Amino acid sequence: MSMTSGPRTILLTGLAGAGKTTALNIFEDMGYYCIDNLPSFLVEDLMARREGARHLDRLALVMDSRDPLFFERLPGIMAALGEPGHDFSLFFLKADDETLIRRFGQMRRPHPLVGDRSLAEAISDERQRFEGLLAWAVREVDTTHLSPNQLRGVLRQACGADLAGVPLPVIVTSFGFKHGLPPEADLVWDVRFLPNPHFQAHLKEKTGQEDDVADFALNNEVGRDFLALLEPLLTFMVPQYQRAGKVSLTIAVGCTGGKHRSVAVSRRIAQMLSGLDIELRLSHRDIGKE
Repeated sequence: MSMTSGPRTILLTGLAGAGKTTALNIFEDMGYYCIDNLPSFLVEDLMARREGARHLDRLALVMDSRDPLFFERLPGIMAALGEPGHDFSLFFLKADDETLIRRFGQMRRPHPLVGDRSLAEAISDERQRFEGLLAWAVREVDTTHLSPNQLRGVLRQACGADLAGVPLPVIVTSFGFKHGLPPEADLVWDVRFLPNPHFQAHLKEKTGQEDDVADFALNNEVGRDFLALLEPLLTFMVPQYQRAGKVSLTIAVGCTGGKHRSVAVSRRIAQMLSGLDIELRLSHRDIGKE
């Protein structure tokens, strides 16, 4: 891929069912202006209108066999998208026949070339049509065994994104199990095994944001052992999520009411993660509900 400083255009094409829509969503998350199923006759007009339109500096387009003129017009499309001064790349997405057939069964949508033929015949026909075009692709991406998150990592790395160096938004939130699990949580830690300040008269009305409450819950053999095990685990896991291309990470810490232990542990987790290259936010969902 060229590394010019001009406008960047990504053309996503490939076999129907290979994951182009998922890939387009990934580029949208990376800040690209995305267009699905762009008709080939509109390419030159789009490029002409791009001049001076800052929101079109980074374009991701999906074009494929849904357009009956796509294969015929591809050389002209490539010339228009890859004009001098533009950073242009073509990605070809594919998968094996068994996977494509299974995906179409799950989508319950017809293959664009199926007509009165079987799905297997349509897939074979499309694969043959693309054979002469593969030399144009900067990268072939086989999605047969890729999860959406793995595909995200592949595409970001292919576009020159240093995944380990991209700050990952990490939200650490405390909650009370009596109020329900946070539906957005990626990781959940249940800390109800820690000593409960609720049963201490001088601590009951306070919260885990206060040092004496945190000290009661954590400054004991169980609490110290827990934190000693938790810190290396989290400082290992979070960078792995970054490298995998995860968009954000929510770590939820729960106790009974979400007022004492979970708050204290969430604050300590935020301290553990403070040295990582992340965008850290600490919240306490249920601290005012009692």
